[in-house]
Amino acid sequence: MAGVMGDKLHWWQTRWFVATMALAAAIPLLWPDIPPLLDLPGHMARYRVSLEYDNQPILRDWYNFQWSLIGNLGIDLLVIPLAKLIGLEPAVKLIVIAIPVLTVSGLLWIAREVHGRVPATALFALPLAYSYPFQFGFVNFALSMAIALNLFALWLRLARLGHLRLRAILFVPLSCALWLCHTYGWGVLGVLAFSAEMIRQHDIRKDRQSGHWLESWIRAGLGCLPLALPMALMIFWRSGDHVTGQTADYFNWKAKYAWVLMILRDRWKWWDVGSAIAIFLLLAKGVHDRHIVYSRNLALSALFLLAMYLLLPRIVFGSAYADMRLAPFVFAIALIGLRPRPGSPGRSQARYAVVGLAFVLLRLVGTTWSYALYDREYDRVLTALDHIPTHARVLSFVGRHCGEPWAYSRVEHLPGMLMVRKLAFTNDQWSMAGAQQLTVRYPAAPRFAHDPSQLVVDHWCRGEWWRPFDYSMAAFPRTAFDYVWVLDPPTPYNPALLKGLTPIWQSGRDTLFRIDDRTQPPKPPTPPRIERLQARLYGPSAVK
Repeated sequence: MAGVMGDKLHWWQTRWFVATMALAAAIPLLWPDIPPLLDLPGHMARYRVSLEYDNQPILRDWYNFQWSLIGNLGIDLLVIPLAKLIGLEPAVKLIVIAIPVLTVSGLLWIAREVHGRVPATALFALPLAYSYPFQFGFVNFALSMAIALNLFALWLRLARLGHLRLRAILFVPLSCALWLCHTYGWGVLGVLAFSAEMIRQHDIRKDRQSGHWLESWIRAGLGCLPLALPMALMIFWRSGDHVTGQTADYFNWKAKYAWVLMILRDRWKWWDVGSAIAIFLLLAKGVHDRHIVYSRNLALSALFLLAMYLLLPRIVFGSAYADMRLAPFVFAIALIGLRPRPGSPGRSQARYAVVGLAFVLLRLVGTTWSYALYDREYDRVLTALDHIPTHARVLSFVGRHCGEPWAYSRVEHLPGMLMVRKLAFTNDQWSMAGAQQLTVRYPAAPRFAHDPSQLVVDHWCRGEWWRPFDYSMAAFPRTAFDYVWVLDPPTPYNPALLKGLTPIWQSGRDTLFRIDDRTQPPKPPTPPRIERLQARLYGPSAVK
């Protein structure tokens, strides 16, 4: 790269600038008490259960919690020592802040290892540290991907320095630790490492004027064997009788197209889609431009990730949005794969750097503002917790729409804070054996014990589990709960269903009811197709 850009470091290539960019990635998360990521409060509830399960016997009435070796334990393990030092909520916030910081550092480190210097165009990849999967709250996944990027950079560095034996030794435990954080990160690291090793082996054969691409493939596979040990862990994890969850919805092209447009989805559609289009235009420009060109190494890595994205189904082992999670990283790797063409004038790269830095700063300002608004909403809603006693049993209903708006309130799992702050039960926790250590075991409310029973709509939605609000209010077992917490309910609804419920807190359309009359209203009829869906989700007893 020195031959392309000379020996002088430009301002965007200096260590202080890289460090500043990495630290700046934390800014949107500094103000909110709870990082406003959709699923995060639900995960925090699980962390609280794991910390208190042995000390709070009542938790055994609601949950079964058992540690097991699975590829989805990143933050679950990290919060144990940190929560003892600084408390659960600060510990979670600190770890979540580290995710975009590590994502940015990993992207810039990879760019430096591949190109020799950080190209100006790499700046356009940095806003993807706040990609839609991160906003969704897939925190173990996001942490594993951030770590995977840094490990890939280390993999490249050790190869560049010729420390192949050291690399093989180091990456056996490192790959296992990454798999333990989240399987996805380990898989992506394997794809990136294999593509990079294939290019390296091909260049070695080319310099010697011997060999073939097939030999490079074989040697690349052998070179990646230190990453293979988690395959045994994967087989052990997925072979138990306790494992559930389907793999389904292959080649859903409409959804895959939508995920591409949503790579930066947050609050303002025009801004998020416009930013994504700017990225697409830059990538298209790199195909045939006088000033920028793709690195073979990272271009191949991006193509491999693109193939993964196209082949992955939407649901893997019962976890939804498996393909969506990969989309932003396809574009991030492609972006850092761009570099100046040989002989390109320095002023053209300076222009890319200025525009790229402006892009980063504008996205940071927008995300910071958006998170401040979400934090204000969280603070308003959580004042209801002042009216709920410890160990209460709370049924939560959160309104949503069959057609999802671009910006949503992110309160779908905010009821999880009941467990975090009050050790109170609510029905928003996921329950899928084999996917995590916690499963819900509250037999008094079989159809209203876990996610997605907390989600309510104004009418039955085609192909969804969600129930209409009127149906849920009539059907939930009043003897199983002490309170009903309603957030942003669909309107209009039947006020007769509130009989026996006393409002004790209200803010806007959000209301907390105390159940004073446990007389069960007549159960409304259930459409046959909904009975079948509920039987699949909750078991045959759900339709009795």
